[in-house]
Amino acid sequence: MRKADRHLMIRQIVTEQTVRTQEELLQLLEKQGVTATQATISRDIRDMKIVKIPDETGQTKFVLFQGQHVSDNEKAEEQRLVQMIEEVVTKIDRVQFMTLIHTIPDNAPLLAAAIDDVSMPEKVCSLAGFDTVAVISRTEEDAEAFFNFIETHAVL
Repeated sequence: MRKADRHLMIRQIVTEQTVRTQEELLQLLEKQGVTATQATISRDIRDMKIVKIPDETGQTKFVLFQGQHVSDNEKAEEQRLVQMIEEVVTKIDRVQFMTLIHTIPDNAPLLAAAIDDVSMPEKVCSLAGFDTVAVISRTEEDAEAFFNFIETHAVL
């Protein structure tokens, strides 16, 4: 199956059903005759900008990122980052030249990808775990500026 067709099916599944895990998404795809690996689904989720948000019961579920469409790609990526910060960040810490961003469970890799997509001189790289992103800066001043950017947009 072509990637574009698989993305269309994933979009339909995530929009019409409650999907909480990648394994669940894989099973739903298999029911429709699509065979894919977990790694492929993980890439698809990132490519399609699918995020996890809490539902009315407090459990997380996959949703399509609802960022605004902006003609300038860089502004669109920054807007996407800002919206993700608003939706998934739960706590922020700074230790010297590192900013630690805590997220709702299973959203750190998605946030790190959004951070990496935005060109910012204050960051060198990001590392993501399950619910924490570590952003490394060259200097403490850069780390403070990056921390302030995240703090400005986080709904804590």
